Amino acid sequence: MFYKGCSHLQEAMAKGDVLRDYQLINSWFVNCVSAEARLKKALTCVCHVCHTYGPRLHACLSCIYFGCMKPKHIHKHASERNHPLALDLTHGYVYCFECGDYTYNWTLRKICRRNKVLAAKSLGIPADNSWEPCPEEIELLKYHTDRRKVTSNSTIGLRGMINLGNTCFMSTILQALTHTPMLRDYFLGDKHLCLAPDPDRCLACQINSLFQQLYGGQRTALAPTRLLHMIWTSAKHLAGYEQQDAHEFFMAILDLLHQQMKPFQRDRTPQEGGGGGGGGSAGCRCIIDTIFTGGLQSDVVCLSCNNVSTTIDPFWDISLDLAPLELNQSTPTTLEDCLEQFTRQEHLGSSAKIKCVSCDSYQESTKQLTMKELPIVASFHLKRFEHTSRLRKKISTVVRFPEELDMTPYLSRCRNNNNFRQERVFNNNLYSLYAVVNHIGTLEAGHYIVYIRQHRDNWFKCDDHIITRATLRDVLNSEGYLLFYHKHRLEYSYE
Repeated sequence: MFYKGCSHLQEAMAKGDVLRDYQLINSWFVNCVSAEARLKKALTCVCHVCHTYGPRLHACLSCIYFGCMKPKHIHKHASERNHPLALDLTHGYVYCFECGDYTYNWTLRKICRRNKVLAAKSLGIPADNSWEPCPEEIELLKYHTDRRKVTSNSTIGLRGMINLGNTCFMSTILQALTHTPMLRDYFLGDKHLCLAPDPDRCLACQINSLFQQLYGGQRTALAPTRLLHMIWTSAKHLAGYEQQDAHEFFMAILDLLHQQMKPFQRDRTPQEGGGGGGGGSAGCRCIIDTIFTGGLQSDVVCLSCNNVSTTIDPFWDISLDLAPLELNQSTPTTLEDCLEQFTRQEHLGSSAKIKCVSCDSYQESTKQLTMKELPIVASFHLKRFEHTSRLRKKISTVVRFPEELDMTPYLSRCRNNNNFRQERVFNNNLYSLYAVVNHIGTLEAGHYIVYIRQHRDNWFKCDDHIITRATLRDVLNSEGYLLFYHKHRLEYSYE
């Protein structure tokens, strides 16, 4: 599938004077191409509601109107006047209120780049050079410590979380979620529009606040007490100061966010269908399902007539057994072994006969699970805790997991038809590891930590309020309980 851009912007460009208006606003209020434009911007470029210079000022592309993005003054104007497009006056990007997102257009970007060159020339800066501060500006920057350069070694986004009483299970999952690239971009991009009757009780608003605190440039550890209280009141089985299971908390917080965000999507259309508890509804477009939901295909084959019964269920993560399914099998020692075991054909036996619709009788059968659709984030739960009526124990089997994972062998279309060549031409099934949750100790006296990836190759160990650098070897040699992989390439589809 190919990215076609925003249909609303394309329609406006075909009908009206969007190119002319974009050029005019960009040259006067984004990339000021003259001294006169810079003066005009300084004197007149303020929000028409609160009369301030921001935050994140946008200009309507249909009329003369400036409005703030964060307090949603520009949103109100767009809704009341039915003006769906606005221009970000910092970077020159166009925001579509119908899509609820910024849109890319090659023609507009060329105008923006051309104006940048003209603006540089008007300031006496060579077009092929980036701006460098003069000595006086360097001295000024020393006194404004909140202005930090974001580089590959930046620690912005790295903040520990204070243990509020056996809450390491929560902090590890929150660290993993806040370092999930698409989820981070969603909340830091101000895309969460709260429609809850009481925003103070909106979990998504609390998660949004957590992102702002983590990526605000502060380094001191934070205490997410309000978030913990909301989890306790919403998921009572996780309440109390006893150690809880990190995987159970992960499933619970995804479900709570999904339940809050699914009733109204970006077009504010009520959505039908349920979900949660391991996978959202098939038609849900909330950010949780967009990122985490995949499709699991189950094929049951009657051994009498070979009739195949297929069902597809949504999932948020895959729980993998660490013990062999059959006595003659070897114990899985790699993540790929676990996935191979998970997707292998299993004979259900005479004690688990299933009624065949073709035979109209109960018959022995085989069952095979495969991936019908891959999620953007593939999360794996290694089942290290065994709970039976007689026994509670932790399985500490060493399972090696890779930095890069190819999910092609476990796809339904490849597993059943061996259609590997076509899949690998597009190479859309590769994933990169970005977070690993580990459980240290025993069931009775355990502790959770998490390794998270910052930028491309930097790894950090988060142990409650303490964050230290780690190596890739530290990560790959860790025991592994929850593994988070992000897809390399994303596929866009616009109707």
